[in-house]
Amino acid sequence: MNHVTSRFDARDSQELETGLEAARAALAENRCIVMPTDTVYGIAADAFSAQAVATLLAAKGRGRSMPPPVLIPQAATLDGLAADIPHFARELAARFWPGALTLILHAQPSLTWDLGETRGTVALRVPDDEIARDLLKLTGPLAVSSANRTGQPAADTAEAAFDQLGETVEVYLEAGPRPATGEALGSTIIDCTLTPPRVVRAGALALELLREVVPELLDADGQPDPATAAADAPEAGPADESEAPEAGTAEAPNAATAADSEAPADSGAPLDATAKQAPPRGEDAAGESARAS
Repeated sequence: MNHVTSRFDARDSQELETGLEAARAALAENRCIVMPTDTVYGIAADAFSAQAVATLLAAKGRGRSMPPPVLIPQAATLDGLAADIPHFARELAARFWPGALTLILHAQPSLTWDLGETRGTVALRVPDDEIARDLLKLTGPLAVSSANRTGQPAADTAEAAFDQLGETVEVYLEAGPRPATGEALGSTIIDCTLTPPRVVRAGALALELLREVVPELLDADGQPDPATAAADAPEAGPADESEAPEAGTAEAPNAATAADSEAPADSGAPLDATAKQAPPRGEDAAGESARAS
């Protein structure tokens, strides 16, 4: 069956209605579409179709080691896709969804999907874009990455996405520049499978805002909030001179040795492949490029 690429102006109410139905039909046939989000334009595929996700990755020129995030229409969808959701993740979702926040969580083990090398995790987000959410209500969860070839700038219009992806995509929904104002920034990505949780990619949401909800949140370098760390540090008691080792003895290591012995090791905690390999600028649209998902 031959497929013809169609483009719709979603700024026109009639074309929007026709375009949403065309997009729904294309996704049901395991084809890819381009849609607006609150960050940049995204290339989307049925999250539950391995064939469709493989088509998305091929269109971008990306391998399975960088699985796409999943956009959902509302926070209520969270429990159907993720398991063992920590309380702080729900608080973050309640505060910042819809919005530019992607949460990495343990995927429901019963789900039959293949997004790539996810190590049993899934990256979820509710976009702050009405057209995107209207489409998601029609289709259910969608695997979405920035609508560009890997290594190229993220597309801020459907036309720019077409210039890169062409006929590998069946339906393009044009809704004008995204974001409408300001510089495009990707969603902030937090790995909620770690204790404490950690930012694995800085983005549109400032760390200070996130720490208002989760004070123990580590930054992208694995560092805590200095103020919180200072408050939690035990007070130093009076030194017992009788137990202090004399300088130069084996019990008094030099500063270099002490620093080496106390250097933190890699936690070894399982990270989503998206988190381990933070995408380059323009790579992840659910939020998502470092500029953008």
